[in-house]
Amino acid sequence: MHRTLEVALEVGIATIRLNRPEARNAVNLAMCEELLDAARSIAADATVRVVFVRGAGPVFCAGADLKERTGKTKEWIRERRVKAFAAYQALEALPMPVIAVVHGPALGAAIEISSVCDFIVATPDATFGTPEAIRGTVGATQRLPRVIGKRLAKDLMFTGRRLSAAEAVAAGFVSRIYQQNDLEKAIEEIAKSILAAPPMAIRLAKRCIDRGVELDPQGALAVELEAIDEQLASGSWLGKQ
Repeated sequence: MHRTLEVALEVGIATIRLNRPEARNAVNLAMCEELLDAARSIAADATVRVVFVRGAGPVFCAGADLKERTGKTKEWIRERRVKAFAAYQALEALPMPVIAVVHGPALGAAIEISSVCDFIVATPDATFGTPEAIRGTVGATQRLPRVIGKRLAKDLMFTGRRLSAAEAVAAGFVSRIYQQNDLEKAIEEIAKSILAAPPMAIRLAKRCIDRGVELDPQGALAVELEAIDEQLASGSWLGKQ
């Protein structure tokens, strides 16, 4: 049982819902630990083909739970951050597509969570910001610049500016915007498309993209050739299962 998350499993689909609406889904220590546990459980479940990460209530996630840090030692704070890193990395390492569904504010830790997902679907009221530096801490400095570029990332970090959903699409952070009334149908269609595709091909494509962007062109092509060889050896090529 989770205290800070809802994890739902249906045919081929896992949904992780941040579930602290009374705290605007702020990420606390328990949520870090439960996100890590949920990611590990999903990774071990061969039936899961796609994962959605969502938020309960009117806010996707307001960032780290700063109230939790009151009275804590610097050692505790550092360990809490290390556990958050482990949770984000576990979500990022999932072999199947992981999609963030963002509504309302997504701040700080929410940028980390949505950044580790393969793409983001948002509603028009979604906003994205990284207020860590203006709050006197450090965070969200690594993944976001790799997606939107270092200059825009610095603008957000140094000034507290938030991107609207439309601006986030223009920056390449958000892939799609749907009106709230259309959102559930859109999610259903996304899941349907992924579930209809050969699972090995989807996983290999994700792996090739994730590894390839960190390499030079020659190294990236080697990663793709390795995936092709793996697929041919498995007999799952050209849609075969």
